[in-house]
Amino acid sequence: MRGNAACFLGFGAGLAGLVLLACVLAGQAASPFEGGYPTDWSHQHLIFSQPATPEQSARAAADPRYWQQYYRRNFARVVQDQTDSADNRPVLAAVRRPGSQKIHRDWSENLGSSATTRAGIFPAKFSFRITTANCASTNPPDYVVFSTGEPGSGIQANIVAYDNLYSGCTGSVPSVYWAYNTGTGAKILTSPVISGDGTQVAFVQTSGGAAVLVILRWAASNTENVTSPLTLTSVANNAYYGCTAPCMTEVALTNGSTPVDDTTSSVFPDYTHDIIWVGGAGGWLHKITGVFRGIPTEVTSNGYPVQVNPGSPTALTSPVYDYSSGNVFVGDAGGFLYRIVPSSPPVVTKSGQLGFGPGFVSAPVVDSTAGKVYAFASSDGTAACPGPNPCTAVFQLATGFGGGSVGAKVTVGSSAATPSPMYLGAFDNAYLISAAPPTGTLYVCGNTGGAPTLYRIPINANIMAASTAGPVLASAGTGCSPVIDFTNPNAAAGATEWLFASVQASGSGNSCVSGGCVMNFKDPAWTPNTNYAVGQQVLDTHFQVQTVRTAGLSGLATPAWAVIAGNTTVDNTVRWLNQGTQTAFHAAWQPLTAYALHAEVLDTNGNIEVVTTAGTSKAGAHPIWPANPNGTVLDGTVRWRNVGAVATVSLAAAGGTSGIIIDNTVVTGPPTGGSQVYFVTQSNQTCATGGTGGCAVQASQSALQ
Repeated sequence: MRGNAACFLGFGAGLAGLVLLACVLAGQAASPFEGGYPTDWSHQHLIFSQPATPEQSARAAADPRYWQQYYRRNFARVVQDQTDSADNRPVLAAVRRPGSQKIHRDWSENLGSSATTRAGIFPAKFSFRITTANCASTNPPDYVVFSTGEPGSGIQANIVAYDNLYSGCTGSVPSVYWAYNTGTGAKILTSPVISGDGTQVAFVQTSGGAAVLVILRWAASNTENVTSPLTLTSVANNAYYGCTAPCMTEVALTNGSTPVDDTTSSVFPDYTHDIIWVGGAGGWLHKITGVFRGIPTEVTSNGYPVQVNPGSPTALTSPVYDYSSGNVFVGDAGGFLYRIVPSSPPVVTKSGQLGFGPGFVSAPVVDSTAGKVYAFASSDGTAACPGPNPCTAVFQLATGFGGGSVGAKVTVGSSAATPSPMYLGAFDNAYLISAAPPTGTLYVCGNTGGAPTLYRIPINANIMAASTAGPVLASAGTGCSPVIDFTNPNAAAGATEWLFASVQASGSGNSCVSGGCVMNFKDPAWTPNTNYAVGQQVLDTHFQVQTVRTAGLSGLATPAWAVIAGNTTVDNTVRWLNQGTQTAFHAAWQPLTAYALHAEVLDTNGNIEVVTTAGTSKAGAHPIWPANPNGTVLDGTVRWRNVGAVATVSLAAAGGTSGIIIDNTVVTGPPTGGSQVYFVTQSNQTCATGGTGGCAVQASQSALQ
């Protein structure tokens, strides 16, 4: 990382991206490229908007997650399609524009008859090369790790990895890379993480009310699987660094003398200092040193482990270590946020009470460069929302907040006496790339007292504004997953962006049959002075979808968007069609049906048709739908207008999904399969590989199914 950091020094925020690109092209980023990059829960909780000063640039560049975020969002990859026999490295295929075909759900693997995870638990993925999606024929291949939530045994793995992930790979897709029982009766109930070089995995497992940190070196296997795992035996901590893979070591989590449990806090690796931070029951925050490159040891002196809430000890969320501020941030079930300076002894600062009811169940999100920390409360403890009920709320505090601080608050729907939990939200790409101080949108799944609903929170120059409600995700009150956002600069019809969220039951998506459901929604922000192609779509400030009907160059200022479905917005030389409010469900066309003006249906080509002349549809089969935006067709006495491709798709997922990991974008024509999402169903369903259980799923970013 030293070359990248040095290259960044002396440059302001506006040049950051250009300087990085120049460094990459000059070869100064060769080491990160060869080293690959992990994607796990922590990359959703520590983010980096554009640096504002040379000092911020230098601090951000010193954190590996900054570069991982940049590579993940800006470098397209190709699926490896052959191997150089001289050094066993993949030969890069030519970069091609993807075809227009829909991508099917590639695979789902049975993790066990009752395997499950919570909504806030994520798989972890490792890609060994930035520019190539590696299949099993490459050594080493990309892989993804899932915890099963099942107690380990000789016939049940509690952690498993898959390789040969992509549908463009040959042979069995996927293949079990390795599968381990790391402790008989032990469950892994939080998210695993992967070392910076991809050779090790770390997680907490619990058994009998006592938790241990497990660190393991994996080895590829052709014989292991979920029901026939290899049982690993722990080696001494001082023997771990040189052990022959597969091998593992354990660090018991204690309060200094007595074992403590952890079922709520995932481990957060500080790659730079080779430290893992992890919370747990009783409010204890643990610091383990030498995890991947030394002798794993819990610090038990000079105030460590630290009980951040001794007056009212409750379970902690996952912690987040921010290199820029030097602080560790963690929430608790009491609804307080803590800022810990990891000195000897540590210094703990406690916020005012932000969350009520279940308190915090999700780790905060820290924008390292903007100096802000965001906390997501399912109840704010007020009576300010209809009912009167408490509100669901998002809080924003400075990374240097003082004792008792409550920061700024934006409400996102109503809460209840016993609300559903609220997990993290997601910032859009406009926020991450905007000139500092950041401006963009934070999306969250709110309304925890009723039907889960997506909300957009505008952020203008680092200041939150009032929220706008968007699509309702379920027909009844139920739990919602974390919200994840990903930009795809290589989509066939031009750059686009997707939001992902799931609900546990009563899902509104077309493919969900009112059950557990995962949905995606297009959410690219409009940008000025941009060449837009016919069919490209943006999500406007009213939470409505706008589709390009006439290609051209957008203006310098946001246009006054048409707010009625089917109407046109003039934007310099671009003409936009309003597709209507973003929604999870779209009705199909029906014969002999009275359709009102501006009513909408989903046609058989996957486009939205809006009524421009009210009337009654014809008998028999549907009309021949126009293929292109702004095309029209007469249907009985109804006239329909094509307002672009449907901006959401869905996939049934029993019990909803775990947290979602999103793969980097792969630019290839068929065969495809590298632009994917990964998750675990929270309840049993039939998996594609046979059997009924919790399923590890890979699906496409764009079509899900």
